[in-house]
Amino acid sequence: QVQLVESGGGLVQAGGSLRLSCAASGRTFSTNNMAWFRQAPGKEREFVAAMTWGDRRLYYGDSVKGRFTISRDYAKNTVYLQMNSLKPDDTAVYFCAAGPAGPTIETGYNTWGQGTQVTVSS
Repeated sequence: QVQLVESGGGLVQAGGSLRLSCAASGRTFSTNNMAWFRQAPGKEREFVAAMTWGDRRLYYGDSVKGRFTISRDYAKNTVYLQMNSLKPDDTAVYFCAAGPAGPTIETGYNTWGQGTQVTVSS
């Protein structure tokens, strides 16, 4: 069983950058697809980015392509989300997820972190 803990959220001005981290514990980290989702107030959870464990293929949501980058450090059991050129619309709670499927579909993940708040001011 994998457990996930996110960190790195905060308040940033539009145009700024943040890097989120997701520390994973558990033996199966290396064989899970990993992803980031986000949920803004009053909206459904939205796919942000994912990396498959086998071929390490990358996937991004349309709204973040070219601005966000997902990466993972297998030695540290950590997944990162580098967010650049942030916009007020990026304001949301960001969740890390692990699972055997996906990679862009929420139901493909069976383990979730508690979330970290990202607020982008205009």
